[in-house]
Amino acid sequence: MCPPPAIKPRLSLMMFFQYAIWGAWLPILYPFLLGHRHFTLEQTGYCLAAGAVGAILGPAIAGRLADKSFSTERLLAISHLLGAGLVWKLGQTEDFRSFFVLSAIYGLVYAPTLALTNSLALANLENRDRDFGPVRLWGTIGWIAAGIMVGQILLRSHTPTGVSPEALAAAQNAGRAVAFNISAALGVAMAIYCLTLPHTPPAGKAVASSPMDKALAEIRVQPLITLFLIAVPVSMIHQFYFVFTSDFVSGIQNNAGSETANAFANNVNQILGVGGGGLMTIGQMTEIVVLGLIPALAKSLTRKQLLGIGLLAYATRMALFAYFPTLVPVLLGVALHGLCFGCFIFVAFMVVDEHTSATVRATAQNLFNLVIVGIGIIVGSWFATGVVAKWASASGSMDHAKLFSVPMWMALACFVALLVAYPSGRRTS
Repeated sequence: MCPPPAIKPRLSLMMFFQYAIWGAWLPILYPFLLGHRHFTLEQTGYCLAAGAVGAILGPAIAGRLADKSFSTERLLAISHLLGAGLVWKLGQTEDFRSFFVLSAIYGLVYAPTLALTNSLALANLENRDRDFGPVRLWGTIGWIAAGIMVGQILLRSHTPTGVSPEALAAAQNAGRAVAFNISAALGVAMAIYCLTLPHTPPAGKAVASSPMDKALAEIRVQPLITLFLIAVPVSMIHQFYFVFTSDFVSGIQNNAGSETANAFANNVNQILGVGGGGLMTIGQMTEIVVLGLIPALAKSLTRKQLLGIGLLAYATRMALFAYFPTLVPVLLGVALHGLCFGCFIFVAFMVVDEHTSATVRATAQNLFNLVIVGIGIIVGSWFATGVVAKWASASGSMDHAKLFSVPMWMALACFVALLVAYPSGRRTS
């Protein structure tokens, strides 16, 4: 059967909405909760982790529904409509308990849509290997667009002039609430758009339990056991970046220092906006470049070498943040996100695919995804906010050298573990 006309542009727009919804509010969540809602560090960490709990449980529930009861496009429409209401409510919620509960429910609703959009795209593309990458690329473009939009709104409407740094930060922190409204509007648009997508009915097949047992057995061999063990601290390091970077770069954008530095910062702000989220989209821009280069790099470098480059990029980024906290080095650190994600996270999924059998490959990928976006984020949110940030701010203000040096050393430790435990050489099969 031929695919519907213009299917790739339609699926690309689906991916654009899917990741713009997330990219609008996730980068600004930490400064919004800590600086505007005045949650404690521990409370902020719990809220950041709450969505990851949903990321663990939600996909299993939604996967069962998509396999047995609902067509994928209708399940996506329902999920995004519910998610739009929840994320809008998050922007209005002031007390910790309510925000925590709503975050957990939102995770249950939104997290499954990441896998469902992938499965819908794969089910309707004529050539998966050729077409899925370019279609999924539009998700990253959506994240970039949403981040810059929020940054521009903060710059134009929530950045008063002639006020103290404290008043400026307070105004921008309050203005970050707009990110939830933008996400909600995008969610409603996505829900409506999903109803126009190709009908993708449930498979109607019984779900076997044996693939999970087989997958667990297969990942207990090298190199997968090393990869899965390293993935937890790497996900924690990743969380340091997404939790603290928006607030960190906002301070640098607002107080660049010298006249030359301020002029450069102003030019950057005019393009990307303020508030950190827009500037962080530089990382997604370099991610696009790196992912485009991975096929060529994979021909000349081993998987171990690529993973090692990713870990060194994590360490270098945190070192730049810790010891060179001015705009140009920090911009370079943000740009290293492409190498961090492309050479470690993306290549890691390739390794899982290559070292598992066809019958359990999807299950193994889901297990690795659970480690990255579930367990690692839960532990990382608690560790980053409740332990490290608490220690780094014991004097009353955040010591960023202390804060970012911890994930720097964690990344170097992971690099050493990779060198020692991960098998060398190329795949032969």
